[in-house]
Amino acid sequence: MPPVPLSRSGKSHRTADSPISYFIQKALDTPGLISFAAGLVDEGSLPVDEVGAAVAEIVSDPVSGRAALQYGSTQGLPELREQVLNLVCAADGVRPYDVNLTPADVCITTGSQQLLYLLGEVLFDPGDIVITEAPSYFVFHSLLQSHGAKVLTVPIDDGGMKMDALESLLERLRRSGELPRVKVIYTVDYFQNPTGLTLALDRRPKLVELARRFSTDHRILILEDAAYRELRFTGADLPSVKRFDTTNEYVVYTSTFSKPCAPGLKTGYALVPPDVMEPMMHLKGSHDFGSANLSQHIASRLMASGAYTKHAEELRNVYRKKRDLMLRAMESEFGDFPAARWTIPDGGFYVWLTLDAIDTGPSGEFVLAALETGVLFVPGEFGHVPDENGHVPNNECRLCFGVATEEQIPEGIRRLRRACAAISAGNRTFVIQT
Repeated sequence: MPPVPLSRSGKSHRTADSPISYFIQKALDTPGLISFAAGLVDEGSLPVDEVGAAVAEIVSDPVSGRAALQYGSTQGLPELREQVLNLVCAADGVRPYDVNLTPADVCITTGSQQLLYLLGEVLFDPGDIVITEAPSYFVFHSLLQSHGAKVLTVPIDDGGMKMDALESLLERLRRSGELPRVKVIYTVDYFQNPTGLTLALDRRPKLVELARRFSTDHRILILEDAAYRELRFTGADLPSVKRFDTTNEYVVYTSTFSKPCAPGLKTGYALVPPDVMEPMMHLKGSHDFGSANLSQHIASRLMASGAYTKHAEELRNVYRKKRDLMLRAMESEFGDFPAARWTIPDGGFYVWLTLDAIDTGPSGEFVLAALETGVLFVPGEFGHVPDENGHVPNNECRLCFGVATEEQIPEGIRRLRRACAAISAGNRTFVIQT
């Protein structure tokens, strides 16, 4: 007798595995493969000693040790929320009350990914619209699919999301009667995942102004994903989009300790308008009653001691060197290849490579040729959503220099160039290097 089938929810049917999972597993399963795929951090720079010292200090005192090992609050450790608020406001050159913020407007989450999901639970019904950059963070696209939201995109250039194109899209939605379905405008505005590009200074207040202007019968929120902000290694820091939301109504600012410190802490944070915070905390209470309390105490201790700031500075030097290695290798290997062009990021983990007339899609020959030469990348197709004709660009690659070693980066780019040559010559006889 066949088993009785499980009756699953609509959300579970809409939720699929992330497209990056295959590429992470492929890197783990293939010895000798150089991976520019997963957006992982530099292994050698993880702050083992600093975290060890913080834990020792916490547990050496019975009072602080018990506090860290007890349940915490749903919204997060009060001293960490205040430290986060001061960190963001100092970077923006303002005092919290200048932008109508207090520690009550800060929440601590289990990584910034939890914030993205919780906000979706608060805001989205199936059929609601989210506007993102094109390309954008593809894991967020998967989350939106789970919620049943529709993704519309705005093109980017070297200055990030194009405000004229965003304004045109919002006006078109207003004319068609679809504006009430628009809930969120999403931007990764510092060293964007996947392109490495940054939203230009003059576009930041304009983004808030557009959200305000088109919030006619309901408020359109901006979700500012600043996960890579502290990894700038060229030029001066830019004020956040949140800095221009002086009434604390239109912008949810989210970031994480994963990139500038340690992903194993699995701790993120957000600055949130009050009428968004309340329902979001109700939902978070149903999820977990609060994120890991020990991790929050560790993060707070690192910030209080100055170890966090010092480590972030060291990381900027680590990733600057890796970026420079990748860019020099790109120029050496692809400088004479007219079909290739790439971004030059001022921070973060990513270089975005465009290859004219080469199919870089997940089922294209270039992925196979790259695997045969011993290098892995993320197809840029994952960062796009299909247009009205079902088309997505299939000639782009995301290259992450985060986890690859300094020795692997130039060799990986050489292998990538050989894969291009194999495609151009119609010759795919390479084997994976060991």
